[in-house]
Amino acid sequence: GLEDNITLIIANAVSVLLEGGVQPADVLRFALIFGTTYRSRGWGSVLTVLVAMANVLPMLHPEDRSVALIHALRFVASDTAGNPPRFPVAALPTTELPVERIEQWYRRFIDTRSSDSAERTLRTAIEAGTDLATIERMMTAAITDHIFVDGGHTLDFTNKAFESLAIAGSDDAGIVLTSLVSQTASSGRAEESSEWQYPHDLVTLAASTYQTLNNVPPTNKKFDAVAALAAELLADDPFNVCEAIVVASTNGATPQQLAHAVAYAAALRVGRFHIQNDHADWDTVHHSFTAANALHQSMQRSPAPELMRGVVQCALSIYLDRFLNVPPARPPHASDGGLVELEGCFDVQGQVDQAANLVVGFLDGGGSRAELIAALGHALLHEDTGFHWYQVFEASVRQACQWPEGSQESAMVLAAFARFLSAHTPTRRELPQIIRIATRLRRGEKLFEDQ
Repeated sequence: GLEDNITLIIANAVSVLLEGGVQPADVLRFALIFGTTYRSRGWGSVLTVLVAMANVLPMLHPEDRSVALIHALRFVASDTAGNPPRFPVAALPTTELPVERIEQWYRRFIDTRSSDSAERTLRTAIEAGTDLATIERMMTAAITDHIFVDGGHTLDFTNKAFESLAIAGSDDAGIVLTSLVSQTASSGRAEESSEWQYPHDLVTLAASTYQTLNNVPPTNKKFDAVAALAAELLADDPFNVCEAIVVASTNGATPQQLAHAVAYAAALRVGRFHIQNDHADWDTVHHSFTAANALHQSMQRSPAPELMRGVVQCALSIYLDRFLNVPPARPPHASDGGLVELEGCFDVQGQVDQAANLVVGFLDGGGSRAELIAALGHALLHEDTGFHWYQVFEASVRQACQWPEGSQESAMVLAAFARFLSAHTPTRRELPQIIRIATRLRRGEKLFEDQ
């Protein structure tokens, strides 16, 4: 199915495999190796979709789990179709090199966009047995050496690659991680655009903020105002945004808490996006959100000092999105109704705010967050979804679950996703029809008789 890019075969195969007891992690690993082997450009959006669906799989309805994998594998098949395979670059002849030197080389080669040299260096580090935490620090440091690389996609791709190793095992770290190098080296850097330099020189502001954060003395203070910090990060002045991060760090905020606040602030930008904006600008606020989520996940897994630069960069990206919240959309309020009414919001255009209201109303009425997430996932998988949709759904689920059950913050994150999904639906829904056809064929049913 993957080789010939035939969705019907993929749909049938996934269902049969899962019904036969094959674990989703095994399907993920196979697709991961296929996608990195038969795509000359290496890691891309399709493998990010694959890992995002694997991350949320346990939170979906049981009958939707095979559908989620079919969605992801369909992306892998279409992206590799007609694509030449990738030929990995060999490691250096000797692996007896200090890790510090390898890291210096890797960051320098990424900086100069020397893709082959960077890949050779990275493969040398992996084959030398360097632990994954050190490898991740090296790779994220090279990303944050520059400002918001590829609109945040590079940080998200790298985070997803390491998450894939946690799911499928680290035996294939060499082929998976080296597939990121080409995209990392060739991507655009925000310091090369005028947006980050006029009317405020955000590149210089970011650099000075890094330096200030590095000099913040250790403290025994306990910080517990993540949501309040997120509200400060929505300020209209970039200097106030950076100052809020420095003050929070001085007051005892951990790197994980700072990244958490940035991710929540980015989610609020999505939740406050006014529907009178250009429809394409949903992508602008979503990029900041998914990058901030990737930063937060990476910071929790491996809190490298260099990731603190990512905190500042994502915060300033959120600042640049401020005009899309002018005026802000009305905050959602509790509304009567439940998940059936919410599902109807995705069948008719223009139900953006009503979808958010129903999410908040359902949760305020004592509804289960897990049940709501499963319902939103079902709605997503019922559409002909695009790459960004999977990104936002997975990021919303991960961020909502970072807050306590029943909290306002958790509700706001899920309401933001409901707004995003409602703004993009309904679609033609061709893929769900293919999945239904595959299911009926497997059962031996006649396709052209009434169900």
